[in-house]
Amino acid sequence: MDQVCQLRDATLVKSHAGWIKIAAAVASGCIIALAFPGYDCPLLVWLGLMPLLAALWSTAGKRAGWKGFGLGYLAGLASGLIQCQWVGAVSWLGAILLPAYLAVYWGLFGLFAAKFGNPWSVRNRWGILTSAFLVGAVWAGTELLRGWVITGFSWNVLGVAGGEMPLLAQGADLFGVVGLSLVVVFFQAVMVQVMRNRQWLNLAGAVAIIGLLAGYGGLRIHLENDKESIRVTTLLVQLNVPMEASRMLWTDVEMHQALEQETLDGLRTAKPFPDWVMWPETALTGYILRTPDGAWATWEIAQETLAQVRTGGEFSLIYGANEVEGEKFGDQLVMKPRGNNYNSLAIITPANELQIYRKRHLVIFGETIPFIDSLPFLKRIYEQQAGAEYGGSFDAGESAEPIIMNVRGQKIGAIPTICFEDSVPRLTRKFVRPGPQIILNVTNDGWFKQSAAADQHFRYARFRAIELRRPMLRCANTGVSAAIDTTGSTRHPDLSESQILTDAKGSHFTRGSLLVALDVPLEPSFSLYAIIGDWGLIVISSGAFLSATFHRKDTI
Repeated sequence: MDQVCQLRDATLVKSHAGWIKIAAAVASGCIIALAFPGYDCPLLVWLGLMPLLAALWSTAGKRAGWKGFGLGYLAGLASGLIQCQWVGAVSWLGAILLPAYLAVYWGLFGLFAAKFGNPWSVRNRWGILTSAFLVGAVWAGTELLRGWVITGFSWNVLGVAGGEMPLLAQGADLFGVVGLSLVVVFFQAVMVQVMRNRQWLNLAGAVAIIGLLAGYGGLRIHLENDKESIRVTTLLVQLNVPMEASRMLWTDVEMHQALEQETLDGLRTAKPFPDWVMWPETALTGYILRTPDGAWATWEIAQETLAQVRTGGEFSLIYGANEVEGEKFGDQLVMKPRGNNYNSLAIITPANELQIYRKRHLVIFGETIPFIDSLPFLKRIYEQQAGAEYGGSFDAGESAEPIIMNVRGQKIGAIPTICFEDSVPRLTRKFVRPGPQIILNVTNDGWFKQSAAADQHFRYARFRAIELRRPMLRCANTGVSAAIDTTGSTRHPDLSESQILTDAKGSHFTRGSLLVALDVPLEPSFSLYAIIGDWGLIVISSGAFLSATFHRKDTI
């Protein structure tokens, strides 16, 4: 009888321990979610994974790996459901499926941490700092992986919240913003172990490492501010047009009149007069027709708007447009039968010369639906969820050449990105060349209305400026329109206010224009990430995974 009671008590203890681990995993997911825009408590990213790590490292037995995957998946699902609520503005199904998919990468980390990277295992052969580094490196590897698989989705990697501290953010020019995620997880892995083993010297070592990174950041900020540069002034124009999925709720006339008014009003009060005027993604209705030899034309209403804003002075105009392949038919340009259709960034000089960049990285279920011809039900799902007709897929561009622009006799290379592309660091890196360069982004987060999506997008995008040490201009319809310098800051040393377009209450969901200034370095600073891209972190993460698994031969 006593043996039966002991067995029952042991079962109850084991059951309670299981529920505690589940609660810890869910708590970690929720805490991490609170670190990102929508809740904006970035310091929580330095604490949020600690309950999950403790739960994973308390998991033992032959099925530790699968249990770890389950705990990691629960944490990732809880975090994703909170972080990705904005998807529900377009699709309630997407708001469930996207977090369910993203949680897989948390699960993979949980499998590793519980099985192969468990420092509390009797077979652990590493010290606290080394084991914490291995765990942090593998976490970074899972974030890299989700940035590549199925074209990738990299928003809200831990390094984004960790990089809210400007000194630490500068380390993104070494291994990218995901490299900062490694540091965030490393610190928490040390903390959890020290709280168990009371080996405080290891905590001092972790703090010293973060201090060195902050010192590096301070040095880089100082060097960036002392660079010889050319100043570029730009008038950013934002309309905040309401949308239902991809459908604009204003008429063509309303949109064009608003662009004309905001642009001309901004030009009249701009001091100094801007070198460039920038409009958002798909700013003008209709298409640009363009032939292979460079001849181009556009719809009459767009021509009238372009002519009207030209009365405000001489400037280069940067804007997003739909482009269709054209061909000559007598003296006219017409659409080419079965010609390609592109989401493009257009630059028109004061001499009416047109340069085009065609978007390379298309958003799945936004700009393209794979296999839609063979699986037509995908179109029906899109239309049912979005409440709008599917207008067909764009074709992907191919060029990775920067666009050369002229500012007062100085040639500046423009790194063009459209919408989601500014969150794909491996793409922007392909445009890096010697000499002065600036990253341009036209975007429209209006699909997701006044949700956290726009701010999450912006927080991640600004790291492209740090990673490549190239300043950045962003212009949004609904979103965040801003100027970002090479340290990721939106403040200019000669201007008192932040260079983000907001209303009187500080909201970026507004209509208006903003004159911004960016100092473009004539010789951009060294950036390890610009040279090696993700390969540095791929090697580190792969090495960490192999080092851990080499010493842990037992099966999952």
